[in-house]
Amino acid sequence: MAAILDGQTLTLSGAVGEIWWLDSWFTYDAVLIALASVEDDSDLTVVINSGGGYASEAAAIHALLARRTGTTNVIVDGIAASAASLIAMAGATLTMSAGSILMIHDPALPFTEGAGTSADHTKTIEQLEALATAYSRVYAAKSGKTADECRAIMKAETWMTPEQAIAQGFADAANDTEGAAVAAFDYRAYAHAPETLRAVASANGWSLKQAIRKPPTASAPAPTGHHKENPTMTDKTKADANSADITAATATAAREAVKADRERHAAIMALDEAKGREALAQHLHSSTEMSVDEVKAALAAAPLASTEPEPSPAAYDKSRAAAGAGLATPGGGQPVESGLSKLITARVERNRA
Repeated sequence: MAAILDGQTLTLSGAVGEIWWLDSWFTYDAVLIALASVEDDSDLTVVINSGGGYASEAAAIHALLARRTGTTNVIVDGIAASAASLIAMAGATLTMSAGSILMIHDPALPFTEGAGTSADHTKTIEQLEALATAYSRVYAAKSGKTADECRAIMKAETWMTPEQAIAQGFADAANDTEGAAVAAFDYRAYAHAPETLRAVASANGWSLKQAIRKPPTASAPAPTGHHKENPTMTDKTKADANSADITAATATAAREAVKADRERHAAIMALDEAKGREALAQHLHSSTEMSVDEVKAALAAAPLASTEPEPSPAAYDKSRAAAGAGLATPGGGQPVESGLSKLITARVERNRA
């Protein structure tokens, strides 16, 4: 994890959100913990080097930084692309190191496949449109442009040098310090990524294809000196008992998980930030594994439904970390477990231990 606090400087490097196939990432939780060691009214410098990541995670981190009463200044050292560029907008000033890159684009889902009804796909469109609207307002507030102007820049997937970012209003200054090497990310996933970034991703084996594989798990060492024996009645009795234990554990875990999910839902819908954003709150509960605090931060950064011409902002992309949640980049993948399903599985494993 790479959210490192050194005095009054917070360095965020790697992917936005827990992406296991990369060597480095940072999360909302890590940033929250780091900020707990800094006075809220003090000046803070945030250094960002990230190729992107989960959109909902970025929105929550942006809200954390933007709510500080002290001055927060951001430095892009290497790259701030996709979701990372939203975090960069939280700075009272945004300075880009020499040779660094800023990229903004429309958020996208990595696991968009042909499954589902027309209503399902319509809901996905509504979610992405609501997220893009929220992003465009953040970019507009920083640049002085209108939200519509920023949305056009997002749709074009715009890559900017320090000079270009300053001219567009997204950055305030550039320094002469040579930027760090760009953070690990599969830049080939972007439609208009510079060839140099594509080449770096290819040379280093940074591939989104790894995201659809399960992370490796440690396997037990093969037994030695083992000889096969005929099963006995005792063996069968133990097997039957184990089966019964597993069934009971599964039922208990399911009850506990459902109870916890209901409590989480009640806590989310009771948030002041959920008022006027009920559809978004419902989506964040059902489609992500974000904590109540993370949902609160994400809701605070989103527009009220009543201010939108659409019926409602149906919300952010799916949650972080291989749960199918809104990786703010194009890509491919496979359907994943729901948050409740994962919660049940986790409780079963814990009860077995």
